[in-house]
Amino acid sequence: MSGIEDAVRKTYSQGARQVVAELCCPVSYDPALLDHLPAEILERDYGCGDPSRYVRTGDVVLDLGSGGGKIAYIAARLVGAAGRVIGVDMNDDMLALARKYQGEMAEKLGGDRVSFRKGRIQDLALDLEALEAWQTTHPGEVGEMERHVQRQRAQHPMIPDASVDLVISNCVLNLVEDGHKEQLLNGIFRVLRPGGRVAVSDIVADRPIPAHLKADGKLWSGCISGAFEEVEFLRAFRRAGFIGVAFDKWEPDPWRVVEGIVFRSVTLTAVKPLSADADAGPYVVIQKGPFPEVVDDSGQRYPAGERVTVSAQTYARLGQEPFAKWFIRLPPASVGGAPVDSCGCAPRGCC
Repeated sequence: MSGIEDAVRKTYSQGARQVVAELCCPVSYDPALLDHLPAEILERDYGCGDPSRYVRTGDVVLDLGSGGGKIAYIAARLVGAAGRVIGVDMNDDMLALARKYQGEMAEKLGGDRVSFRKGRIQDLALDLEALEAWQTTHPGEVGEMERHVQRQRAQHPMIPDASVDLVISNCVLNLVEDGHKEQLLNGIFRVLRPGGRVAVSDIVADRPIPAHLKADGKLWSGCISGAFEEVEFLRAFRRAGFIGVAFDKWEPDPWRVVEGIVFRSVTLTAVKPLSADADAGPYVVIQKGPFPEVVDDSGQRYPAGERVTVSAQTYARLGQEPFAKWFIRLPPASVGGAPVDSCGCAPRGCC
């Protein structure tokens, strides 16, 4: 365990046992979604946004850095009986807090649709509890352990490929060391189904963070030193393969200012593309303006006011947020005689 990871673990273990005020960033939640939550979970929640706003009925949701379980239990209410929620956290004390109320929450929700797993969010293939159980029965087998870890990742990943509809997190990506952030985003991409979504609330910096701040474990644990730079946050998700990457929420007021660097809360949304986009068909869109021209992730250009023919997949995507307010979609008659559904499929039910 690195010095940074150890500092983060100690800080959030303390936060599981008692309220640590400096970890709190004011967030407004829908009160109707909080009335079923235990007071202890509400008190020991540390976040900077509300990614639960993006949960849909029936979703399989993965909550990265689920902590005491607040967002996971809110999401479990929103997904309904057809959905489920998986929380991942590396901190034993936070996992104990979340699991403490699992039976009570299952009764309130009308079903046990939440599970919590011990793992590092930058390594969603490795189940740390399964590894700890193996180590108990294989003491001293250091050389074999690495081979076991590789088998576990390959054959029994903690979160399987393409198994999740929505990945959410609340102020935890900044806790991951810089050298592991690419692995983190690649892992998110791996576990999402084609068309799956991301909603990440996190702290970003308005300029690069100097080395002496990055070396400060206390500032790292406080969501400062490991923050993405604003523009790099968007670029990193695009490099990982996501499309439609955007700041859906950007707080105008800083959370903290350290040595002249402004740190603020944002919520980033993104989509994993479908495996392949079809050829352009009988789907026409018009970019409303005021931008003279818009270029999407595939390089397709949309001059303001001009009719542009697009594929079914693109047509569907431009009817969803954050794109819908910028485009007029002219209704297509049909594709092969079948209506097009909300995800660009024909016939319905293929998604």
